Amino acid sequence: MPAARVGDTMASIPAAAQVLGRVILVTGKEEFLSERTVQGVRAGVKAFDVEAEIAESSASELTLASLGEMAAPSLFSSTRCVVVRGLEGLADDCYDGILDYASAPVDDISLVLVHGGGQKGSGLLAKLRKLPAVTEVKSEEIKPGDLSRFVASEFAGLGAKIAPDAATFLVTAVGGDLRSLAAAAHQLTNDFPGEQLTVEKVQRYFGGRAEAKSFAVADAAFAGRKAQALEELRWAMDGGTAAVLITSAMAGSARSLARFLGAPNGMREGDLARDLGVPPWKVRQVRDQSRAWTPEGISAALRAVAVADADIKGQAHDAAYTLERLVLTVAGLRAGR
Repeated sequence: MPAARVGDTMASIPAAAQVLGRVILVTGKEEFLSERTVQGVRAGVKAFDVEAEIAESSASELTLASLGEMAAPSLFSSTRCVVVRGLEGLADDCYDGILDYASAPVDDISLVLVHGGGQKGSGLLAKLRKLPAVTEVKSEEIKPGDLSRFVASEFAGLGAKIAPDAATFLVTAVGGDLRSLAAAAHQLTNDFPGEQLTVEKVQRYFGGRAEAKSFAVADAAFAGRKAQALEELRWAMDGGTAAVLITSAMAGSARSLARFLGAPNGMREGDLARDLGVPPWKVRQVRDQSRAWTPEGISAALRAVAVADADIKGQAHDAAYTLERLVLTVAGLRAGR
């Protein structure tokens, strides 16, 4: 069984020869990938013997006696999958027993040892890795820059394709949680069978999430709430919202205010909504915000947004700093009236 890398999906069930009579060592901090590996091994064992039994234990509660009981054949089947989680919590006096078993594993048993990362238990890991019957599957944390590749691999594992810009947008909208991204890929594949997933299709389902994060930043900034705007910005950036979506939302808010300030007095709310290109409830929000803005202030805000957008699209060294400066500038223009 290959190590889990960025893009691996473990979508296929491993053959019995890959897991029975072997020890599968699952290491790394990415819990979603680790659990996917465990489920894959279980499925492989069950595919070989539908009556195979599954036994699980926490390493901190494991004793040599209980390990022996878990690995013992039952009345119904000699095939068994034994999963030991939290290997870093294994008692020192169990090390030799685990190593002895891993040196000569039972043919009809698959032993899965899950280590959650960190230095604790590293000595045991080093010894296990040297044994020929041990297969290590690494569940390393996926860097933000590799999430689009992970998304593409999820669709590929489901027999579907997603355009590169659509994969990027999905990460922006859903965030960096692998479980949520995998669920989104499954939903989109089911709803668009046999079709390539485009930005338009992804946006139909998930666009609101990314836009909501971006507009929360813009609304707070144009209302002059600096602390809230900065907090919303950090939440959006931490959640994977693209910087260009935030500058786009800022530009949209500035344009709405500019149109409102330039609209004739006495226009009905419905007419204003159509003129501004926003829903009626948004008109009331724009009206409230406009009381603290002048045409000169809005012009300055539009220029600040344009500069920030150009900086970001020009691969600014620090997009977060650029956006923080924009938020403070816009909020300051409003507050300085």
